[in-house]
Amino acid sequence: MNTYLEAIKNRRSIYGLEKSSPISNDEICKLAEDAMLHTPSPFNMQSSRVLVLFGPNHDRLWEIVMNALRKKVPADKFSPTETKIKSFAEAYGTILYFDDTTVTSQYAEKFHTYRDNFPTWAQQANAILQYNIWNLLAESGLGASLQHYNPLIDAEVKQTWNIPDDWLLIAQMPFGTQTAAPAEKTFIPTNERIFRYD
Repeated sequence: MNTYLEAIKNRRSIYGLEKSSPISNDEICKLAEDAMLHTPSPFNMQSSRVLVLFGPNHDRLWEIVMNALRKKVPADKFSPTETKIKSFAEAYGTILYFDDTTVTSQYAEKFHTYRDNFPTWAQQANAILQYNIWNLLAESGLGASLQHYNPLIDAEVKQTWNIPDDWLLIAQMPFGTQTAAPAEKTFIPTNERIFRYD
């Protein structure tokens, strides 16, 4: 119990990252595989999908993000955006999280009474997967953060990595060796968020 609680406490959003890793690419992928196998999903539908990008593939993703944002952000205001995206590009790799909506839709039809819930449930299951992988990365000495540049980058991501059209991009997780401490975290008192009735 205490070990798991410590892992929860130690996982933070880390933005200072560099292109190095204390574990191998194979070990990183094994963490993702273990998390994928043991993360629950509604009706065990297992619709989550993951791409783990290293090296030039990681760099290419953040080029796509940078180019997409240049088209949206005015040039005279682009400098902070550029700095932010470059910080993600400086990481060691990126994990892309998807939902295979074909699977989600099939389960919605199979369990018709609950059909409207399945897209929400799929997002929730994906979020649990993200969190599990994030914790495993942190335990392995890798910092990470969670980013959301979808749907702005969806089309080019799918074209670049041959992603099926029915995969919905949900999040991007750059990771690498931590170079800076996380910002101080503040907490709303739990008695304002947890309500007990005996």
